[in-house]
Amino acid sequence: MYIPVPKNNPIVYIGLFERESMDNILANKNGKARGLAIGTSIAVGVVMLPTVAAETQILAEDDWVGISFWIATAMMLASTVFFLVERQNVDDKWKTSMTVAALVTGVAWYHYTYMREVAVMDGGGSPLVYRYIDWLITVPLQVVEFYLIMAAIGAATFAMFRNLMAASIVMLVAGFFGESGAWDVFGDAWSTEIWWVIGMAGWGYILYALWGGDVKEASETGSDGVQFAFTSMRWIVSVGWAIYPIGYMMGNDMLSGFDVDDMNIIYNIADLVNKTAFGMMVWYAATMDSQ
Repeated sequence: MYIPVPKNNPIVYIGLFERESMDNILANKNGKARGLAIGTSIAVGVVMLPTVAAETQILAEDDWVGISFWIATAMMLASTVFFLVERQNVDDKWKTSMTVAALVTGVAWYHYTYMREVAVMDGGGSPLVYRYIDWLITVPLQVVEFYLIMAAIGAATFAMFRNLMAASIVMLVAGFFGESGAWDVFGDAWSTEIWWVIGMAGWGYILYALWGGDVKEASETGSDGVQFAFTSMRWIVSVGWAIYPIGYMMGNDMLSGFDVDDMNIIYNIADLVNKTAFGMMVWYAATMDSQ
C-alpha cells in the first residue's frame, strides 16, 4: 500500500516501509499456518474414514501375499497424509499436482483395505474386481498428472489429453477382460494373450506420447522442477508400468512356474512404485521450484 510521505522526513518513510514489510511477513506466515491446519485436518479426516474391519484376521508368518497387501495399505495411507500436509508448503502452481497425487494414493489406500481382506481371509483368492476398480480410477488420475506436467512445459493439448485418457482406458479394459474372461470374444485358446496385446498397445501409445520429439524438446524449456518431474514421469511410466504386464503373464499361465499369488505380489509392488513413488516425484519437483 502506498502512503505519501514528505521526502524531507526519511525516518518516517523507513518506519512505514518496515511496518508494511512486517505486516506482509505476518500475513504470509498466517496464511501458511492456516493452510497447514487445513491440510492436516483433511489428512486426519482421511485416516478416520470408515473401512473394512481387519482386527479379526491373523496374518501368517509365511503369507507373503498378505504381507505385501498390508505393506501396500500402510504405505498408501502414509503417502496420502504426507501429500496432503506437504501441499501447503509448495508454490500455488504445484498445489493441484499435489492434490492429484494425494487422490491417487488415497483412493488406492481405500481399495487396498478391501483387497487386503480378500487376500488374507480363509480360502481367500485374488481381489481382481477390486483391483481393476482401483486402477480404473487411479490410472486416469495419473494421466491427469501427466497432462498437468506437460502443460507446465507448454506441450499439452486437449487432443493429447484425450488420446492419453483413451489409451489408458483401453489398457485397463483389455487387462480386465483378459484376466477375468468377462468377454471371451476371442475364444478360449488365445483370449488371454490377445487381450494382453491390446492392453500393451494402449501402453505403447502412452510411451510414444511421452517420448515424442516435440515433447522432449519442450521439456527442456521448463524450470528445474518441471524438467525433473517430466523426466521422472517418463521413466516411471516406461519402467514402473512394465511391472504390470509381467504380473499379468505370471497369473495367467503365460510364464511357467508362476501363479496368482506371484501376480498379486508383483501387482502390489507395482502399485507402490507407480503411485507412492510417482507422488514423491511430484512433491520433490514442487519443492525444487518452491525454494
